[in-house]
Amino acid sequence: LLNPKTRQRVRSLNAKKVYDDMVQLAWEGGDPGIVFLDRINRMNPTPADGEIESTNPCGEQPLLPFESCNLGSLNLGNFVDDDGEAHKINSEARKINWDKLRSTIQLAVRFLDNVIEMNNYPIPQIDEMTKRNRKIGLGIMGWADMLVKLEIPYNSDEAINLAEELMKFIQDEGRTASMELAKVRGSFPGFDKSIYPELGFTHMRNATITTIAPTGTISIIAGASSGIEPYFALAFYRNVMDNNKLAEVNPQFLEVARREGFYTQELIDHLAEEGNLQEDSPVPNKWKSIFITAHGISPKWHVRMQAAFQKYTDNAVSKTVNFNEDATVEDVRSVYSLAYEMGCKGITIYRDGSRAGQVINVGTGSAEAAPALIEMTQPYAPRPRHDTLIGKTIEMMTGCGKMYVTINQDENGRIFEVFTHIGKAGGCAQSQSEAIGRLISLALRSGSDPDTIVKQLKSISCHMKSGFGPSTVLSCADAVGKAIEKAISTPMEIKVTATKQLSVESFLEEYEKKASSGKRRVSNGACPECGGPIEYVEGCNICYSCGYSHCS
Repeated sequence: LLNPKTRQRVRSLNAKKVYDDMVQLAWEGGDPGIVFLDRINRMNPTPADGEIESTNPCGEQPLLPFESCNLGSLNLGNFVDDDGEAHKINSEARKINWDKLRSTIQLAVRFLDNVIEMNNYPIPQIDEMTKRNRKIGLGIMGWADMLVKLEIPYNSDEAINLAEELMKFIQDEGRTASMELAKVRGSFPGFDKSIYPELGFTHMRNATITTIAPTGTISIIAGASSGIEPYFALAFYRNVMDNNKLAEVNPQFLEVARREGFYTQELIDHLAEEGNLQEDSPVPNKWKSIFITAHGISPKWHVRMQAAFQKYTDNAVSKTVNFNEDATVEDVRSVYSLAYEMGCKGITIYRDGSRAGQVINVGTGSAEAAPALIEMTQPYAPRPRHDTLIGKTIEMMTGCGKMYVTINQDENGRIFEVFTHIGKAGGCAQSQSEAIGRLISLALRSGSDPDTIVKQLKSISCHMKSGFGPSTVLSCADAVGKAIEKAISTPMEIKVTATKQLSVESFLEEYEKKASSGKRRVSNGACPECGGPIEYVEGCNICYSCGYSHCS
């Protein structure tokens, strides 16, 4: 590991072990994704400004220190003319309106450049660096919609070839628009020391033009498929008033089913239950292949599609490689290697079922059984509290900030009470955690088994997780449960006369051991807006029931 400022070596790690741990943890719960910084820096358009050390949270935007994201996406489904003139691509007639796409690219480049000028920046350094290189990231969404309209299966060579030609068109036209804009407004200040003079450009307004972002929220607003992803499901239930469930089916599928004559209400009801087309579905094989969903596509095709778009994308591409539940650790390792070999700048995978709280994947599915309430085995008045007790305080990092869990024991060495405090969070986070502590204390003093309490608290999740791998904390309740579990596994000495704080390192070391034994599972949990299932898509938590999304 090098200090980025002094370039001095700080410490060394075994590269193979780090890589093995990343693969293992990605297999267990989908995190972490991986970025290839060596390739990112080889393609850095402004090397004179330094090396790129990181990306934004979803991985598609490599940035120098103090640079900022400025992203926009073209809805590809809007550029297929169902009744228009056929345009040539790959020697075959395709109804893509290239002229409309070209004019929209020109408008989008100008719009994103205007955003840089009009934006208010939180600190001067961000203002300076953003305007020095003027990076924009014009991307796409609705790729799956376009393929359906063109009647091309996602997992086909034809789709891969179209992806390359389409993205090359967007990049070339985007650069042309940026170059023309620079002739009027001037090139970005770092132009002379950038890669563009060597590429033959005399002007360029923006150091980067293209990025493919997740589009988690905007694709829902636009009614388009997400980014360059295939359809995750063709149908799902949307929660509406009074907890009623309304089946919502992919509009592209409905249109085709009616047009081709295989629409029936029974088919729609079955699709809403399953989420995708089954083998025995009364749908022609041609349309089964065209409406293939994410889990029906092999990981190899996912990587090939990402690599095809990356070939003509200045920044990077956000994409999830979906694995079935029975995928192995070696399957994940092979995809990581394939992504590097094929020229990707990073890769994210998700193995179906690897998160305990993944309540629904497609259709309705079936939820895990809800845990039983804590059974009060001795329903009598709680034992009185002595004036002085001994205990320990454990620090836990949660999505609401640092939580300090103090666990006290009685004179017999049994856990007696629990107190919680969340840094400076205050508000509901602190009040709810305090309530959890009081109820736990009441249960303990009334004779409840600490192990039973731990089982009820662990794996409760919310939309604000913290950490990844062995240090994942799913919610404040999960943090309390894990802290109590730690206290149980390392009993306190009676001779201790003052509160003792357990180091975070010791806590993580203990959970690394448990992670390696396969006992730890993580969860996406429930939507904070409507209570529906949260699904992990393109590095984001998305609720298809109400449209909520959170990327981290």
